[in-house]
Amino acid sequence: MSAGRFRVRAAERKDASLILSFIRELADYEKLGDQVSATVEKLLASLFAEPAFAEVLIAEAVADNGAMEAAGFALYFHNYSTFLGQPGIFLEDLFVRPAFRGLGIGVGLLRELAKKTIEKNCGRLDWMVLDWNEPAIDFYHSIGARRVDGFMPYRLSGDALQRLAQSGQNG
Repeated sequence: MSAGRFRVRAAERKDASLILSFIRELADYEKLGDQVSATVEKLLASLFAEPAFAEVLIAEAVADNGAMEAAGFALYFHNYSTFLGQPGIFLEDLFVRPAFRGLGIGVGLLRELAKKTIEKNCGRLDWMVLDWNEPAIDFYHSIGARRVDGFMPYRLSGDALQRLAQSGQNG
């Protein structure tokens, strides 16, 4: 693999199984593989619907023989900052396959996402990182990202989500 020879493109419907493989590889890396319930069908229904709930960038590295090899992905969606009064972009997942790390692909994916953030007049690009993932934390610091202190992520899902949705009546 030649250093720096890659391209980033928008994902297409035909990439759904590739996206699922990236999701599974990322989950395994994060020691969360048992939590993946995504399927190709779910991805098709959510990523390529009208409107789409999220978007994906695919990075492809150019092999020495000129063939393109899937190297990584970034999955993102729009959010909104009431404080800025502007939309933003939230990067849900960024993953580069181990064989392609160190070639600038992660920076390339984030660069394309930064361009989209600016083109769409978004005020910021946000994401989360696992607290034990030192290589990712170091990488993010190297590109100028900073940790947002004072906030803790929360999640409501599964049975707890169902219970809350079905509890009581409004008003």
